[in-house]
Amino acid sequence: MNATHECIDVCNSLLRGELSAIETYSQALAKFVDDPARSALEDIRFDHEASASRLRDHILEMSAEPSTDSGAWGEFAKAVEGTAKILGETAALEALERGENHGIDEYEKALRNPDVMDEIKTVIRTRLLPVLTEHIATLKRLKKA
Repeated sequence: MNATHECIDVCNSLLRGELSAIETYSQALAKFVDDPARSALEDIRFDHEASASRLRDHILEMSAEPSTDSGAWGEFAKAVEGTAKILGETAALEALERGENHGIDEYEKALRNPDVMDEIKTVIRTRLLPVLTEHIATLKRLKKA
């Protein structure tokens, strides 16, 4: 794989977003201890873990070092989710949905970046992005329940 530094940076940024999502869902799950929504939220967190693993593998294939923490976005997401937890389940679900929309924006931006390798763009289009769309549909359903 012939990767540019820009491609590696973009993949690491996407990885940090996935790590942030994992942290945020872990935090949100504390709000949904005996709630029917818990199982769906655990499934979404698992999807983010799988996406993080996939991105980590691609970064390693490019002979680069994968990010190990969520960075600044993770701190912001934790603060938003922490506030939402205080305000209730609906607010927590809305915060999670905003996070998923942010993830979609980041993946779409990567798809428009000419420095991101075609192999990575294919994975984004076929694997990573569709999952986020499913997450939003699930979160909307949970808010109505």
